[in-house]
Amino acid sequence: MTYLNRRRLLGAGLATMASATLAYAATPKPPLIVGHRGAPGYLPEHTRPGYELAIKMGADFIEPDVVSTSDGHLIVRHEPLLSVTTDVVKHPEFADRKRTRTLDGIETTDFFTCDFTLAEIKTLRARQAFDDRDHSHDGLYPVLTLQEVIDLAQAKSRETGRIIGVYPEIKHSTFHQQLGLAIEDKFLDTLKKADLTRASSPVIVQSFETANLKYLRKKTDVRLMQLIDGSDTNPDTGAMILTAPSDKPYDWVVAGRAGNNLDQLTVSGLTEIAGYANIVAPWKRHLISFAKGKPVLREDIVHNAHKLGLQVHTWTMRNDRLDPVYTGNVDAEYHQLFRMGVDGVFTDFPDAGVKARASFKG
Repeated sequence: MTYLNRRRLLGAGLATMASATLAYAATPKPPLIVGHRGAPGYLPEHTRPGYELAIKMGADFIEPDVVSTSDGHLIVRHEPLLSVTTDVVKHPEFADRKRTRTLDGIETTDFFTCDFTLAEIKTLRARQAFDDRDHSHDGLYPVLTLQEVIDLAQAKSRETGRIIGVYPEIKHSTFHQQLGLAIEDKFLDTLKKADLTRASSPVIVQSFETANLKYLRKKTDVRLMQLIDGSDTNPDTGAMILTAPSDKPYDWVVAGRAGNNLDQLTVSGLTEIAGYANIVAPWKRHLISFAKGKPVLREDIVHNAHKLGLQVHTWTMRNDRLDPVYTGNVDAEYHQLFRMGVDGVFTDFPDAGVKARASFKG
């Protein structure tokens, strides 16, 4: 989820906050395991086999990242870029589509989904995004639409007898709006077609931007999640380092709003988020960082979010990028987050997440 690789307002005051807290406490559940882009630790991300593997491994939700084609179709790619996750460079007929655009304030040269029709996108095949992971499935699987991912989740729910949720992320909302390819209303139409319109529906919608989530809250009852990014941490102090474009929501940049992602995790920032979202999802290094090899825990973030009725999810768990402090024990990182009260995790290895949840003793 990192960049490029990467209830209404509580104006009713303490009574509303108290009831939200009670509602949270009254519904304890095991942490959700979200198949981050499917199961990309094993198969190319955002592909049907990848999502199917995540479901087979026991993921509660699968996560499609949503971008737009030039003709307004919603497809599933981690970014509106194609060179890292598809074989577009092997298609000479598209060589002239490579161009430089400004993406969240950064000049970026690539093949952009907004310069391809859906029919053209469907001629491409997915590839593994990480160089050090298995590439034996590169070139085999087509790019999916959001509708196809929802259809898959619903079909697998019927087949397995358990509810498979969909956890879509609207990517680069402002970028798409500026191109005249706004995602949000088309996205809502897709959810309506799939009968995913209620707070109880097995769907959670996420975004790093804030304005689009506030817009969606006025239009839908489905659960919303606010992502909060970060750039790095100071190895000596564990303090968060923020650099553009991961320092603040891009809609804040466009609106000239002061502040950054750390402000979102204060009590006042979390209170604002609780006014339109159900879940807050900071990058895991906001919750656990390391100072000279020792963990620095920010349990206050989880505690304050829960007091406001927000659940806390975090990302991304990766077996092959485990911090050395865990000495190769994948379960240890999950269990540390679960002990802090984290309600859900995104993982590239859903089997590891399910295993860690099963072995967690509280």
